[in-house]
Formats: sequence, structure tokens, C-alpha cells
Amino acid sequence: MNCLVSKGSIHYEVVGTGFPLLILHSMGTDHRSMKAWIEPIFHDIQGFQRIYIDLPAHGLSLIDKELSSSDDMLLNILDFIDKTIPNQEFSLIGFSFGGYLAQGILHKRRKSVKSICLLAPALHLKQRNLPNKVVDIKDQDLLNELDSDIRLAFETLMNVQNKENLEYFLNEIQPGRILANRDFLMSNWRENGYYLTEEPFNDVDLLSQPALIILGKQDSICGYKDHYFLVDKFSKATFVILDKAGHMLQIEKREMVQELMKDWLIRTNSAF
Repeated sequence: MNCLVSKGSIHYEVVGTGFPLLILHSMGTDHRSMKAWIEPIFHDIQGFQRIYIDLPAHGLSLIDKELSSSDDMLLNILDFIDKTIPNQEFSLIGFSFGGYLAQGILHKRRKSVKSICLLAPALHLKQRNLPNKVVDIKDQDLLNELDSDIRLAFETLMNVQNKENLEYFLNEIQPGRILANRDFLMSNWRENGYYLTEEPFNDVDLLSQPALIILGKQDSICGYKDHYFLVDKFSKATFVILDKAGHMLQIEKREMVQELMKDWLIRTNSAF
């Protein structure tokens, strides 16, 4: 489905019925990268409507020439919320850059957001405290067989570079990489428009929304040391740093991430 918004359109897929969960993927892929591993969680849990969107300039979501910043992306997503779940409460799940936009949504719609799950989220920081890249497993023969573009992305994102994780990458991440609007994503918007004008929830000391923050100890893209302030920011927070997990923790530690999300969903449901 497609929804017209102020500076383009948002493509989205809805699964299930019940309380709305708005789900935002990482930069450079599309909603299928989230749906593949989130949907199995709901084999055991009922009562949630999953709304998977393609971020602006990703997947089948279109942008017009006026869109030039994360502020504009956030505006499009807020328009989408107003048109698809107007005057409703909802919860947020955001991964990486999608986690940054999720923070922006919470900042703008604090009264409507009932809970939030952030996975390896980007933060409103121009300097990141990052660990060195660690590769636990490297199948060199496997890597040598890959197309150069796929190999570069796989090696950049994955700390465990084996056949199993390559299959996850090719099935879940790569399809969205093919559709991503590279003209926009490789433009100067990262230098001139990546950071939101308003730092998310810098105007409040404490947030009451049940939160789940999951980080990878070996995440060399978004890190984990900069995120500790979120423990104090959310009064009801589960804060987890997973060892042997890089940025793609939903692949490298899938079952553990799914179990943590089940706990968050149960806490979210009981909070209503």
C-alpha cells in the first residue's frame, strides 16, 4: 500500500490486528529487513498490528525534490501516522537510522507513543564513541565468490561472516539495497541534513514509556558507550548490551533479540 505525504509517498505493509506498532528499518534497505525476523515473534503473541514502512528514499517510498534532510523524512512519517492511525496511540520499533527517526517521532508525538524499542540506534551525536571493528568468523572462500558491492556491504555490516549470515543478508538486507534511492542517500544530505533540527527529548528529564534498548558490544557503526544516558532517560527501561554482536544484532543474536522483544511487548501490553 502507498500513502501520499507532504514530500512524497510512504509505502507500507500491515500485518495482524490490534494495537499499532510502527516499525522502522535501517538505512539502505527496506521494510522486509524487519518483517523477516519480527513476524515469528507474533506466532506466540496476539493483539498487535504491525505496520512496516519503507523509510523515505527507501524501498517503494518516493520523495520529491524538496526533501533534503532527516527533518523532511520525519515530516513524511508524521504525515503518514496522521493519515493511517489518526488520533491513536501506538508503539515504535526502530533499528539503526530507523531508531534515530523513532526518537524523533517520540519527541514530536510524546502523548501518542506508548512504548519504544530501539535496536542499535543512531543517536543525535556528531562524534560517536565506537569500538574497533571485530570479525569473529571470516569465511574467505565465501567472500571471494561475492559480487564486489555485496561483499563490501556484507563485510562492513557483519562481524560473523559465514554462510548462514550471508543467507540472512541476501534474503533480508540485499533486496532493499537494490531499491534504495542511492542518488539521495549518496548525496550531501548526510553532511547538511542528517541531524534533526531538534535533539530528541532534550526538553524532558524523564520519559515514562516502557523502553527496550538493545546494543551490540562489538557494534562499530553505532556503538554502545554513548547510549547509557537512555537508562536514566526512560523510567521503565530494559537496557541490554549483547556480547558477540555487531551492528546486525538481529541477525547475529536473533533468538535473544526476539526473546527480549517478547518481554517488551508483554510489558507494553500490561502498561495499557
